[in-house]
Amino acid sequence: MPAVTAWACTPLQPSPFHALHGAASRARPRLAGNSTTRTAIKLEPGDSTHYNERLYSNETPTAMSLPIKRLTRSSSALLCLAGLLASLPAAAASLPLWEVGAGVAGMSLPDYRGSDQTTSYIFPVPYFVYRGEFLKADRNGVRGMLFDSDKVELNLSLNGTLPVNSRDNLARRGMANLKPTVELGANLSVNLWQSSNQDIRLDFRAPIRTAVTIESSPQQIGWLFSPNLNIDIKNPAGLQNWNLGMLTGPLFNSRRYHAYFYSVDPAQAIAGRPAYSAPGGYAGSQATLALSRRAARSWVGAFVRYDTVAGAAFENSPLVRQRHAVSAGIAATWVFGESSTRVNADE
Repeated sequence: MPAVTAWACTPLQPSPFHALHGAASRARPRLAGNSTTRTAIKLEPGDSTHYNERLYSNETPTAMSLPIKRLTRSSSALLCLAGLLASLPAAAASLPLWEVGAGVAGMSLPDYRGSDQTTSYIFPVPYFVYRGEFLKADRNGVRGMLFDSDKVELNLSLNGTLPVNSRDNLARRGMANLKPTVELGANLSVNLWQSSNQDIRLDFRAPIRTAVTIESSPQQIGWLFSPNLNIDIKNPAGLQNWNLGMLTGPLFNSRRYHAYFYSVDPAQAIAGRPAYSAPGGYAGSQATLALSRRAARSWVGAFVRYDTVAGAAFENSPLVRQRHAVSAGIAATWVFGESSTRVNADE
């Protein structure tokens, strides 16, 4: 199970879903929800310059017909889903050098870690996999293998977070909107143990990334470090062609990163939301359980994640409304084209 992050997505690791992204819809979706749960639905592909604005409008939202926003939000949603579904386990097999397909995915996430408001997403996802010797594009994202041996692997790491419109979030109302971010860095993976039949594998992983906002003038907002233990189990409980993955570990972020999400300037302080300066350091922990199955021309996977900010350096921020949260996601893809060249690689 690849390293994970993030949830409102932070922290996340990438998957094949962010390798490409689909066009958004011209249709104006209808959304239903209350102050704590919202649903955003992305419909059939159409105009690639528009996307549902339920979460990101500067207008006060309604539960009926809604305006449309730019595809930037669509891309960040796919990147965020990618990170979560990257939690899904892998198993070595003889596979095509490349594959092309499409599918559908859904996930439910808090607006940001520590938020008491959640959002559900349903949208189509493109599927592209390339299993080259040094360049790979798969469920772990597009990455270059910097170093690889039987026990140690070093590769590029990619992750992201979703935007939050402060008018839609009670804790942040009146504050600046949170921009979507992309996180870039490296991931060191060390194999600690493997069963004699190679069906069970235990790894230590240590991704470190820097986060940059996605906007007209991108800004670097800090660093993230999320060491974790990861175990992959092939054919769990005798279930052929299924793979089970489990991952857990603490999170550590820089002061600047925490300030972006959890600090409150004196000018933004109101009753019930006092001024606050978030320090860097420990950011809580996460535990993820993921299950996937690969068939000849299809793939299905799901995850559930427990996330806590209890004891985090920013725990006393007035923007932290909930210290424990559960996120979940599911995706199914169908492969309609593949290479005749076969290679040995993880599913």
